[in-house]
Amino acid sequence: MSLQEFDALIDRMKLAYEYAENLGQYVEAAKVLYQMNDQLPDDLQLILDDLENPESAKSFIIKYNNELKSAIVNYRQRLMNF
Repeated sequence: MSLQEFDALIDRMKLAYEYAENLGQYVEAAKVLYQMNDQLPDDLQLILDDLENPESAKSFIIKYNNELKSAIVNYRQRLMNF
């Protein structure tokens, strides 16, 4: 995947994430985080806990959002070097 393709995909996912989060749909926002994580290569993917309880979705996204952003930045840097 090229950098431009990755950026376009991640940008769409970020919009979906922010939309769900702003509406208080934390389970949907968590699903988007899982999808974003799946787009990263295996060595950069986070080991995300299972979201077993919808009430814990807000704390889940708070916990993993910044870590995932960092992994995305690392992958973008990798793509720029190719």
